[in-house]
This record gives sequence, C-alpha cells and structure tokens, in this order.
Amino acid sequence: MQFAPLAHACLGLLALTGIAAAQEVPRTPPQPELEACKTTGLLALKERNPAITDLLIDPDAVSIAKADTKVEDTPVKGVIMGEAYLEKRKTEKPHRFVCLLGEKGKVLLTFFTQE
Repeated sequence: MQFAPLAHACLGLLALTGIAAAQEVPRTPPQPELEACKTTGLLALKERNPAITDLLIDPDAVSIAKADTKVEDTPVKGVIMGEAYLEKRKTEKPHRFVCLLGEKGKVLLTFFTQE
C-alpha cells in the first residue's frame, strides 16, 4: 500500500483546488436596459436635487421582467425593479425604484421612492 500517501496528497490537492474555485464570484455581465434606467434616472434626480452625485444599483438585486402591455397607447416592453442608493454627501438607505422600458429599450419612466 505504497499508494496511500500519494492518494491522500492528491485528495488534499483536489480539496484545496475545490475551495479556491468555490470562492470565485461570477460577475454579472453589463445589462444595457439597467444602464439606461440608471442614466436617465440620475439625470432626472439631479434636476430635482443637485446634491445627488451618483446612483448605485446592484445588478444582482434587481428584477428584470419582459412585458407586452401598454400604458394608454405607449407600448411597455420591460419592467425593472430593485433598490438604488442615491449618493449624496452622506450614506443613505436604499430607495426602491421601478423603470418602465418601451420599444428598443427606450426608458419611459424611472420612479424612485422617497425611502
């Protein structure tokens, strides 16, 4: 049974490799719809409150749903919901947001709650 120490060493190496692989966090690819909502939302927020310097949205914490509906005569093709952090001069609580997308990914509305 000369192979027992070698087998234990290989198992140990496999275990270490497995731990290293398990610690890797997959990155979420950029989503153009989410970026469009962020950009237009930030512009609208800055108009109302110039102290807002950035809008932080965690792409892993949002829901993106396809839609096939209308608001009056305007087609709505997608809805994005989640939490956003409005960067001001101090740290804030997250605000909930809803973003309605029209045809070709056009942002129709981005709504943020007060808190």
